[in-house]
Amino acid sequence: MKEKDFRAKLKELYLPSPNDFVLVDVPEMQFVMMDGQGSPEIAVKWLFSVVYPIKRIAKERMGKDFVEPPLEGLWWADDMTDFILGNKDKLKWRMMIVTPEWVNDEMFEQAVATTKKRLGDVPTSLRLEHYDEGKSVQIMHVGPNSEEVPTITRMHKEFLPERNLVPNGHHHEIYLNDPNRVAPEKLKTVLRQPVRDCTPKQ
Repeated sequence: MKEKDFRAKLKELYLPSPNDFVLVDVPEMQFVMMDGQGSPEIAVKWLFSVVYPIKRIAKERMGKDFVEPPLEGLWWADDMTDFILGNKDKLKWRMMIVTPEWVNDEMFEQAVATTKKRLGDVPTSLRLEHYDEGKSVQIMHVGPNSEEVPTITRMHKEFLPERNLVPNGHHHEIYLNDPNRVAPEKLKTVLRQPVRDCTPKQ
């Protein structure tokens, strides 16, 4: 995918309407990612700390730059009740930041080595990896993350069943604002759910 097309695709994927659910086709993309359970605070620190030197290395070596993408998170739980109720200590997650395809393993490893000097031992799950989400339903949530539940419930109880769709992957959130800098009522979060068609075959 050409860089211009990549930027246009990101706009479609990262800026949905807050008024209604939309279906999108999410292409395979490359992410710096890390897995865990409980608080993702350490993962967030590592991801952004690795992305910064990647940007610098890309500019020095290739004359390329990219706007720092937002933090993303896949969320799930062994017991879906914990997920619905937001019992964070029991939730599992994968924190991610998308990168252009021209970011390669060598650049990633150099950035990790730089970050290790400041943060210490490298988390074992930290990696550069592709993620292919495919057909998904999404909407923009405006407001505190604690108020997402009604929208998520409506997605799963109304929108998906009405269109013969079922979940096909983990709940996905894309955090477009820094909660430390933006008032809770102005936070913007993309809520996304990969889906598949379950229409009975004739």
